[in-house]
Amino acid sequence: MSDFRQSQNEAHPNKTNTLMTGIIFLLILFVTIQIWFLFGALNNALQENLNFAITTALGSLVFAFASFWLLKYLPEPIKRKMKK
Repeated sequence: MSDFRQSQNEAHPNKTNTLMTGIIFLLILFVTIQIWFLFGALNNALQENLNFAITTALGSLVFAFASFWLLKYLPEPIKRKMKK
């Protein structure tokens, strides 16, 4: 490998950094929507609108499962290869 190619590989972040950032962004988005749905369910339950409260609670549950499913796709920490 040439010196230019090696220095270029060391200068640019690994693709797993971009993947990890995207997954963390989606997790934050899913948790935010889940909390929003939980507050909506609580508000509707207090107003005795139980049909809509059950619907928003189930929506919150869907986003909770989506968040747990997304956690398994977080990449391992980036490890430097020790050569020589």
